[in-house]
Amino acid sequence: MLNHIRECGMGSRTGTLTDGEVERVIDGLMVQLPPARRVLLVPPDITRCYSYAGFITASLYRRLSDSARVEIMPAVGTHRPMSREEQINFFGGNIPEQAFLHHDWRSETVRLGTVPGSYVREVTGGRCSQGVPVEVNRSLVDGTYDLIFSIGQVVPHEVVGMANYSKNILVGLGGRRMINESHMIGAVCGLETIMGNVDTPVRKLFDYAEEMFLKDVPLAYILTVTTCENGRTLVHGVYGGASRRVFEEAADLAQIWNVTEVPARMKKVVAYLEPGEFSSTWVGNKSVYRTRMMIEDGGELLVIAPGLRHFGENPEVDGLIRRYGYRGTPYTMKLVEQGAFAGADMVPAHMIHSSSEDRFTITYAVDPANMTREEIEGVGYRYMDVSRALARYPVDRLAEGRQVMPDGEEIYLVKAPALGLWRSRRWGGGRK
Repeated sequence: MLNHIRECGMGSRTGTLTDGEVERVIDGLMVQLPPARRVLLVPPDITRCYSYAGFITASLYRRLSDSARVEIMPAVGTHRPMSREEQINFFGGNIPEQAFLHHDWRSETVRLGTVPGSYVREVTGGRCSQGVPVEVNRSLVDGTYDLIFSIGQVVPHEVVGMANYSKNILVGLGGRRMINESHMIGAVCGLETIMGNVDTPVRKLFDYAEEMFLKDVPLAYILTVTTCENGRTLVHGVYGGASRRVFEEAADLAQIWNVTEVPARMKKVVAYLEPGEFSSTWVGNKSVYRTRMMIEDGGELLVIAPGLRHFGENPEVDGLIRRYGYRGTPYTMKLVEQGAFAGADMVPAHMIHSSSEDRFTITYAVDPANMTREEIEGVGYRYMDVSRALARYPVDRLAEGRQVMPDGEEIYLVKAPALGLWRSRRWGGGRK
């Protein structure tokens, strides 16, 4: 860690920041940086298209590439590689394709050590007791880079509580065991007690791993807090540095901007998934995670997903989801006990998170040219044709939030489920 770097940040609890103000935060970090010949930038991928990380990554590349070799390795975790079109859409067209690297979570990692089982048992309240291997992309620790910038968005998250900071490295550039076991710990501990909170079992796991195994990595962070309005990213905070304080300040602001509390649970919630951002339920089921705490028992979540083409982001995961589906915790844990997911614990964790546990129904509205009724119903969801859904709920003409349709149906519309957490007051917390 670059512990000599002091924190730089700017945030607003009532308004937005300009591009110039974001650049000034970057300026405050740049003057503190040691000389570097090879630099790695670690932004999110296109599934965080409203993170503002594309702008920041492009700014850093422009500033650093004259004096150093700068490469970009998106923190994809188990996601598919970014296409060139996605790179241009997210980072702009001034970064050459050869500057981008792809992290392979199966074959490019090294083990740094293990979070001991005794510590895992302590932070999970006895729910889990197996040690967790800490694996990261080997180029982070083999001396390839003099400087590593991790860039990302702090937002409520179903596994770790508040996304980003060390998660960007330990999962985004992590290996199979770390990804699998951290996700299963999150599932076992319960996403509804985790989302939106800072000090969660998985976050404590990551804190231990960073303190013990990443202390010699030349690593600094730039974290954003953002929302979206009419397809445009609004930046409310940018924080940079090399300490956990950077994450804490960003998380405090994100709990204001990205946690929405509704007075009462809703009978029907409609969530929209941008086609350029969401092509799989692996990523698109953020619509399930982030809205579930405001849906009535017996209610419905309708997910309008015109770009959906897959369940998993890779063939292995896609095949397991197709085989077993989203059918609740008891069914999924029985499969785990039977060894159905050997070496792939992230998959049953995702299946647990993605089930309503029979509390409400989940309907996916998709393009039948991309996903059939049989495929959607085969994993345990209800099916709807996306053209029918958009005719009924014209998302581009409807306001976000609670509203009454012309025939009297009351819904709550969420246009960007990846950007927040919505919950009714019965769940407590929330400051928005």
